Amino acid sequence: MKKIIIALAVFIANYTIEAQVKTPASSPHATITQVVGLTDVEVDYSRPSLKGRTVYGDLVPFGKVWRTGANNCTTVSFSEDIVIDGKTLKKGKYALYTVPRVDKWDVIFYNETSNWGTPETWDESKVALKTSSKPFQMNRSVESFTIDINNLDNNSGVLEIMWEKTLVPVKFEVPTAKTAMASIDKTLNGPSWNDYFSAGTYLYQSNGDMNKALQYVNKAIELNKETQKPFWVTRQKSLIQAKLGDKKGAVETAKSSLAAAQAAKNQDYVKMNTESIAEWSKG
Repeated sequence: MKKIIIALAVFIANYTIEAQVKTPASSPHATITQVVGLTDVEVDYSRPSLKGRTVYGDLVPFGKVWRTGANNCTTVSFSEDIVIDGKTLKKGKYALYTVPRVDKWDVIFYNETSNWGTPETWDESKVALKTSSKPFQMNRSVESFTIDINNLDNNSGVLEIMWEKTLVPVKFEVPTAKTAMASIDKTLNGPSWNDYFSAGTYLYQSNGDMNKALQYVNKAIELNKETQKPFWVTRQKSLIQAKLGDKKGAVETAKSSLAAAQAAKNQDYVKMNTESIAEWSKG
């Protein structure tokens, strides 16, 4: 009887899980992504609908902080620092809050993004940037709350908040010229010492061309401007030399890596180099 009861309980539990009802969300979740210049922008939010209601001044009171959507707080992320009204907003992810008014909206980028709606306790120190925007009346009604990014050019875009017949635009500037020039300079200046080190390490670990691996690591050491070369780079060179059969050269390189590791107090590399030197010195 006990086994029958347990089996029946398991059956009921499984049936309950499988029989869960699925219905449409009243405020569907939405994510928009947009590249502005060379900056990735993403908005994550939920979209309530009018359903015949009056929104601003009623459903959404004037003069109070609004979650700017529904359910979880709306978030906006930027892959680069941006500028709004001459103020810099560091790259990252922010909760988007607003304070609607008849003639002006406050638009707030808030550092904490884990709130369900608005924070229980508002912390002014978590306000990363606050700006104001004049709302515009549209000649059409937007049924579902909408956030979009429009009016794009290489250097700016406009975050648009739309619902009912109200449009609230927030223009932001992106550092396209700075990002592009950094990319151009990096490409035209050629690979960095770390690029050569990564290439040499890959060839070593994948049993590729060891002569080319040694060439790449030597180039990394040459391009690195530090007086005492990074111990992990010289360690990699010693491993490649040993694999090529140059045990004498590997020992000398490992001694250099050992000295640098001792100076940096990195005991892992001290141990590895000490053991390798002992092994390779046997001939």
